[in-house]
Amino acid sequence: MMLVSVVAEILEEYTMVLTKVLEHVFNQAPLPRRIRFLILRNLPSASNIALNPSLLSPPPPVPVRSTHY
Repeated sequence: MMLVSVVAEILEEYTMVLTKVLEHVFNQAPLPRRIRFLILRNLPSASNIALNPSLLSPPPPVPVRSTHY
């Protein structure tokens, strides 16, 4: 029984760390704001940033390739 509680604690901590890593990755991903919001909102134990789309940073600019050489 003790082992079950230890494994549960480890999985809970792992889930929290993984959630934070995914939040960071998806906040930096060049995705539309709405898609990032939907992804972040569905993460377990989502932070307040994931619940408030106005706090999401805009996606990084996409470089424009010139056709002039």
